[in-house]
Amino acid sequence: MATTTTDLRQETMTVNMGPQHPSTHGVLRLVLELSGEIVVSADTTVGFLHTGIEKTAEQKKWQQVIPLVERMDYLGAQSNSLAFCLSVEKLLGVEVPERVRNIRLLIAELQRITSHLVWLGTHGLEIGAVSVMMYCFREREQLLNINEMLAGFRMFPSYIRIGGLREDLPPGFHEAVKTFLDAFPEKLNEYEDLLTQNQIWLKRTRTVGVIPKDVAVAYGLVGPMARAAGVPYDVRRAFPYIGYESYDFDVPVGTAGDVYDRYLVRMEEMRQSTRIAQQALSRISPRGVYDIQDYRIVPPPKDKVYTEMEALIQHFLIYSQGFTVPAGESYVPVEGPRGEHGFSIVSDGTNRPYRIKLRAPSFYACQALPLAITGGMIADVIAVIGSTDVVMGDVDR
Repeated sequence: MATTTTDLRQETMTVNMGPQHPSTHGVLRLVLELSGEIVVSADTTVGFLHTGIEKTAEQKKWQQVIPLVERMDYLGAQSNSLAFCLSVEKLLGVEVPERVRNIRLLIAELQRITSHLVWLGTHGLEIGAVSVMMYCFREREQLLNINEMLAGFRMFPSYIRIGGLREDLPPGFHEAVKTFLDAFPEKLNEYEDLLTQNQIWLKRTRTVGVIPKDVAVAYGLVGPMARAAGVPYDVRRAFPYIGYESYDFDVPVGTAGDVYDRYLVRMEEMRQSTRIAQQALSRISPRGVYDIQDYRIVPPPKDKVYTEMEALIQHFLIYSQGFTVPAGESYVPVEGPRGEHGFSIVSDGTNRPYRIKLRAPSFYACQALPLAITGGMIADVIAVIGSTDVVMGDVDR
């Protein structure tokens, strides 16, 4: 007897993607319901990387929190420490010198480039452009070398401190940064030659993972995710901090809100970060003041510790008891590599924070993932995840 179409049963299949999958950018679990190769529904599950950093920070002195927050979004470490220090300094009522602001700004923009290079390299690798990762990590090594020059650590320098910087810029810093910034625009051209007009890249990214402008706003998306959808929000423009209002740069904005526009926005962001960093470098003198010089908050210079009793006492107090922060609450947003993030800090007037809470852009991006992948092909799920640039350390805190 012949089988008619009405006799056919349509069944869906449930597939767990992650948390061990190499292309979920960390321990992200997606529960996908598939009809053939079409994603019918999707659900994100987070929490596999929960570190408890926010709670751990409550047991630490204020300065001891910096290495912890740098390990949340581990690709934007110094952007995290900058956001934390700005919130604490707001409670303290201190303003760092202009030279310190310019150095912090330079470091933040170099950190943005470093993060975007990891995103581009891994994103290209997952879609099939293997050689792009080799190019990106080649330049990233130079930036990690600059971090090592600054503080001896490549990924988590903890160079930005409450009240200023750890120490003055090392000899050769200006030359190393200038060498990188002069060469980097041409390197960006190399990446674009490989990808931007590549027909395979276009077919894998255009009209894939579309998030409309109104949906981006409704989901609280920020950074390249929102700007690719046409939302021109950038904290550096909306709520300027550390002197961004005096710098000349553009905020790239897309229209389609798809994987390809998110790629274009981040590529242009790297160009703009290079432009900002060049301006910052020209404003920074090789030697000069690097903190607020209030030795109740920052440690005295070592030469004073070795020769002055008062400095020795302050040094001992800072490292044994820390310093107290006036009771109150503060939040200072910054524009990190993944968008607006910042620390909501509550102080009870002691030498330890009462509560620390991070506004994590990756968490909001994870919430929007099901929307972006439902109705598409299972092969496109990887491309969409890569385009969100989520860091699970940013999600599971």
